[in-house]
Amino acid sequence: MPTAQLNGSAIGDWTSFHAQCQEALGFPDFYAATMDAWVDCLSYLRDADGMTRFHLKPDEVLEIVVRDAEAMRTKVPDILEEVTFCIAGINERYEDYGEKPALRLVLR
Repeated sequence: MPTAQLNGSAIGDWTSFHAQCQEALGFPDFYAATMDAWVDCLSYLRDADGMTRFHLKPDEVLEIVVRDAEAMRTKVPDILEEVTFCIAGINERYEDYGEKPALRLVLR
C-alpha cells in the first residue's frame, strides 16, 4: 500500500505542516501551502497530473501516517482536526465520482 509519513512532533504550525506534506507527498514546486491547495493536490491521485508523487490504481488507497500524532494533538490540535476533516471530504469527492476512497489517515 502506498504510504506517506509525517512526523507529528516536528509539526508546530501550518508552515511546518505544509513543508512536511510537500516533501512526503511530492507536491509540486508551485504548491501554495494552503489547505485548499492540499485538497486540490490530493483530489487527483488516480490521474497522472503530477500533483503528487503518487499515482493510485483504481483500488489503491494512500495511507498518510502521522508518527507521534499525540504531539500534534497537544501542540496543534486544530491542524490535526482540519486534516481529518479534509481527508473525509476528499474521500467523499472520490465517492461522488463513483470511485473508491483514496486516502486513509493513520495516527501513531
